[in-house]
Amino acid sequence: MPFTLRNIKEDLEDLGSRFDGAPDLEFRSATGALELEKSGLSYQRVPPGYRFPYGHTHQKQEEVYVVVRGSGRMKVDDEIVELKEWDAVRVPPGTVARLRGRAEGPRDPRHRRAQSRRGSARRRRRPARLVG
Repeated sequence: MPFTLRNIKEDLEDLGSRFDGAPDLEFRSATGALELEKSGLSYQRVPPGYRFPYGHTHQKQEEVYVVVRGSGRMKVDDEIVELKEWDAVRVPPGTVARLRGRAEGPRDPRHRRAQSRRGSARRRRRPARLVG
């Protein structure tokens, strides 16, 4: 049975600098590197206090975010969700999601995001509002 093995930290380019904002944002997409056909996977390190400048949604797929270290908040449509280590959040299709790292403390949220189909994200720019 064929398989693909990649190390997320060593083999994947950090795309964090392509996003507006914090220079220490880390974003690594494993979808292409793992040759995923019907799913997507990414690793993100969100600096403390950083909030993505826009939310996004998928029309036909759901996403799952898993916080593997730290804490933060997520805005899911108009609801604020508090997140801690090992919390998993399912975001259904058509729902706008935006993540923010916790502003205080030495810990930063690191999470993995899995989605069911590559290339289906739509960016949703919203007016900048404090999420916390």
